[in-house]
Amino acid sequence: MQAPVSIPVITIDGPTASGKGTVAQLVADRLRFHYLDSGALYRLTALSALRSGTALDDEPALAGLAAGLRCSFRGGRIHLGQDDVTDAIRAENVGNTASRIAALPDLRQALVELQLRFREAPGLVADGRDMGTVIFPRACLKVFLTASAEARAQRRYKQLIDKGFSANIDDLLKDLNERDARDANRAVAPLRPAEGAYLLDTSDLTVNQAVEQVLGWYAAVEKNA
Repeated sequence: MQAPVSIPVITIDGPTASGKGTVAQLVADRLRFHYLDSGALYRLTALSALRSGTALDDEPALAGLAAGLRCSFRGGRIHLGQDDVTDAIRAENVGNTASRIAALPDLRQALVELQLRFREAPGLVADGRDMGTVIFPRACLKVFLTASAEARAQRRYKQLIDKGFSANIDDLLKDLNERDARDANRAVAPLRPAEGAYLLDTSDLTVNQAVEQVLGWYAAVEKNA
């Protein structure tokens, strides 16, 4: 059995709606690697809290929900137990709740072991906000993917409209700026590029261009290994 430390990991971190999830999933597909959407774990915890009526200031209870998550990523869908919640966790109230509770140290610690278990052969592509800084600091390739707030708001607007949710572009832009400020200034694992990370601004890139850039960087890493 391949030792976990020898299994390659690519981390793709970045702010909300930067496109990191789409890029990470496609990179994983191209390499036939496993995929971890770490942000979904926080959204799954948020959804569980909202459904169960757990108080958002009850850190021990929230950490307990996180530790007990029964979730899976199959065929581009996200399941909580047997329930397909792929669309449900993208609702704005779930995203806002996830952003709020993600700063809680006990909750973050409860999810660390769960995230580490996704590292399986032949490799892993993990996207989130602290994959390269906290969870997989020795990843063979670290990418920090971003885009302007305006570009991210437009993408988020289109995503929500396509899924049948109502949305207002000005509200989305305000929300993204507020989330960016919270994520960058929180005491625990603030959002920032990992040491040695490649910076990729996708404001003017297509998804395929971003994927090819990440694959090119990985090919170079493998060649020099």
